Amino acid sequence: MQALWMVLASFLFATMGVGIKVASTSFNTAELVFYRGVVSVIFMSLVLRTNRISMRSPVPGMHLTRSIVGVFALSSWFYAIAHLPLATAVTLNYMSGIWVAAFIVGGAMLYGKVQRMGPLLLTVLAGFVGVVMTLRPTLEQDQLFAGVIGLLSGMGAALAYVQVTALGRIGEPAQRTVFYFSLATMAAGGAGMLAMGVTPWATVSWQAAAWLIPIGLLASLGQWCMTRAYSHGATLVVANLQYAGIVFAALYSLLLFDDSIDLIGWLGMAVIVASGIGATVLRTRALPNPPAEEH
Repeated sequence: MQALWMVLASFLFATMGVGIKVASTSFNTAELVFYRGVVSVIFMSLVLRTNRISMRSPVPGMHLTRSIVGVFALSSWFYAIAHLPLATAVTLNYMSGIWVAAFIVGGAMLYGKVQRMGPLLLTVLAGFVGVVMTLRPTLEQDQLFAGVIGLLSGMGAALAYVQVTALGRIGEPAQRTVFYFSLATMAAGGAGMLAMGVTPWATVSWQAAAWLIPIGLLASLGQWCMTRAYSHGATLVVANLQYAGIVFAALYSLLLFDDSIDLIGWLGMAVIVASGIGATVLRTRALPNPPAEEH
């Protein structure tokens, strides 16, 4: 039953992607990151107060490092959503699980223990074959840069996962971790807006701005559901159910945006999902508590 919280989280994140896709016609990436952070900071502040959790952390440096990597991953993902079919952007972001496996294999190679990593290495290679298949339709539409950015969003998310796991192991409350990440997204988005000379609300219609609050709320609720799933559910089952997000994103792509994805693109997504599940099963030996997704 607890694992269903991950299905709900995946649905909320995919729905957030719809909001980003629509809002990206009126806002640039820095603005979306900023407003997503503003709404999440307000929401998580209320959560911390309700649960009587202090905002002060004994490990601010760890939060800073985790937030820098997380903001990079989030910004890259938002950019990819704005410039790629929603299903493609979401799939590339979910490559994070395969990136984690790649990091494990890389570490094993450094210590001369790669012989034990044969099956995990195969899932990593299969995952990148899936990326090539997924991006081939994208390359034909001259969207190579957005595809690379989407792939980097998954790598950044994988790095953030490792840091989130480290914070959890030293006893940092998940609510405080999400709050600091939201604070960082607000600061980074605001800095980006200043650098580009963008004035908040200067030329934005209220119809477009109406999408900003749902984006922040969906992100916060999705992270809360995801945290609950990992805290109370079977880790392996929960980690694999996250790929339901690709299914939801694919349905949104077809029903709402009429995205055109070739057969090889859909097959590539299937390969990535299968490789991700395989990598999750195998890497639990090295990471007994797979970290939660970054959104």
